[in-house]
Amino acid sequence: MSRVSTPGGRSLFASKLAYEALQIDSGEESEEELEEEVQAESSSPEEPAKLSKSAIKKAAARARIERRQQEKARAKAARAAGSVSPASPLTPQTLQSSLPAQSSTFAAPKEPLSAPLAPSSNDAEPTEKPAAAPKVVQQAVEEKPSKLNGTPVPAVPTAHVNGHSEPEVQHVEARAPSAVLAPRADSVTTSTKPPAAPKAPAPPSLEEKTTATVSSVGSSAPTSEEEVKKRQNVLERVVWTFIMIFGFIGLLLLGHPYMILLVMLCQTLVYREVTALFSLKSTDTKDNSKPDLKGKDPWSKTLNWYFFAVTNYFLYGESIIYYFKHVIFSDAQLLPFATNHRMISFCLYIIGFMGFVMSLKKGYLKQQFGLFCWVHMSLLIIVFSSHFIVNNILEGLIWFWVPASLVICNDCFAYIWGKLFGRTPLIKLSPKKTVEGFVGAFWSTLIFGVIWGTIFMQFDYMICPVHDLGTNAFNTISCKPNPIFVWRTIPLWRPLATILSTAFGKSITTMSYAPYQLHLLTLSGFASLVAPFGGFFASGFKRAFNIKDFGDSIPGHGGITDRMDCQFLMGVFTYVYYSSLIRENHVTVGGILQTIVSGLTVDEQLELIADLTRYLAKQGITIPRGTLRA
Repeated sequence: MSRVSTPGGRSLFASKLAYEALQIDSGEESEEELEEEVQAESSSPEEPAKLSKSAIKKAAARARIERRQQEKARAKAARAAGSVSPASPLTPQTLQSSLPAQSSTFAAPKEPLSAPLAPSSNDAEPTEKPAAAPKVVQQAVEEKPSKLNGTPVPAVPTAHVNGHSEPEVQHVEARAPSAVLAPRADSVTTSTKPPAAPKAPAPPSLEEKTTATVSSVGSSAPTSEEEVKKRQNVLERVVWTFIMIFGFIGLLLLGHPYMILLVMLCQTLVYREVTALFSLKSTDTKDNSKPDLKGKDPWSKTLNWYFFAVTNYFLYGESIIYYFKHVIFSDAQLLPFATNHRMISFCLYIIGFMGFVMSLKKGYLKQQFGLFCWVHMSLLIIVFSSHFIVNNILEGLIWFWVPASLVICNDCFAYIWGKLFGRTPLIKLSPKKTVEGFVGAFWSTLIFGVIWGTIFMQFDYMICPVHDLGTNAFNTISCKPNPIFVWRTIPLWRPLATILSTAFGKSITTMSYAPYQLHLLTLSGFASLVAPFGGFFASGFKRAFNIKDFGDSIPGHGGITDRMDCQFLMGVFTYVYYSSLIRENHVTVGGILQTIVSGLTVDEQLELIADLTRYLAKQGITIPRGTLRA
């Protein structure tokens, strides 16, 4: 120790150790100089007489440098090898197992030391000195974690013997933290300060535990939710299927007017769903100042429904006049509407056309003309088809009930056969449709159609054309049936008759059939081969607008359009087929009355009545008094 006096008269005590420490902290010796000293000492180690705090700090700096050199060497070797074997992660358990006992920082040496322990801070010399003992330094711990090839590596405690550092925890470059290696057996034992222990990972929070739990079951939870939702959808679909079937049968029993109202309701809903897909927007996409006209232009929806009403007036008026001539032309109040029906319909259409032209707005012309065309296409496909379906009802309920049943049957069997044997896709517009389901539904519908039609052809309520809208299934109705419903007998081919007689044990030489059964084969074939394309057309329609269903009118089934897509096509075919090949054209009282009223003047009509009266009198037929007056 030396006493130093300052100019101010105060004494300042300073030791050589403090001075050397100040030199180290002030950076008088650089890292490069320390690195050179480490290399020199490794080549020719010297045995120091005693260790100071300055020496300890130098040793710690040398340890950091040497560890960095070792890490660089390992990284270079790993890059040369091209890959590093994966190591176990660095966990608190493995780190604790690799470090010395908890009571002390360093493990006790297994061999006796050949050098004295480091002196204490008072520079006292030990009384006993073992021969050839290595110097012992305090364990150095790097404060900041080093980086190995850009990957952060936690700090590693090292022990120093004779100026050389031996890492107690080895670092290996890997994507996961490297494993901890065991310390060497000749590591030194004691230290005044414990090394900085590696930070143990914080326990996971409740939110992290919840996230981990959800992620662990993430693959199964959505599946279960989807299954539950799918089951609910199937149950809802089945329930509403039965509701529609029994509701359909109930309206069928109530009579023709209720079936006509059902068709009109369906066509109204379909028209609403289809026209709702088109909205008025500005053709100039760059001009955002122009708002869309959807919901703001009163003419957009008004004209849609105006044309719908005018079209229905024309079509259903034609049907009423045709099927109820004897009522319409005998009523003086309805006569003007019946004789001028077409002219009235045309005038109403012209009014709508003029209203459309007056509603045109600059900037929206292309969209408005597109809407005009869209409305007319919807009227053609929906309203005209419904008109033919209503005509089928008026010709006899069997011409509506059986074709509609064939479409439903084909749809159900296509689903069943497709689920059981479906492997080959049928059409890209409907990926779920398969060739196997299509073929299986064809044969199933043929068999079902013949059996189903044969059952209902035996009831007059189903086959008789309508003459009174007040009739229903609980009333007695009779008519002269169409010849196709009359059973006929034909002889069998002799070899076939022999085979059948042998098989059944009785003589079978003839076979009974009804021509309607042959027509059922044609209707069933169309319902299986052609009507499904109405559904494909609707599928393409929905894909064009990127929608799943046309609406949600029927729970579990989507919109009414999704259920009527095939029915429209089937109804039009049935009407054309019936009117061309089956319907009998006879002269009726209504037809003659229509000709008389529309083609004869009043004087000619009176002359006709007088001539008809004289004709009946010559035939011996007495006309009751009051008949002509009534």
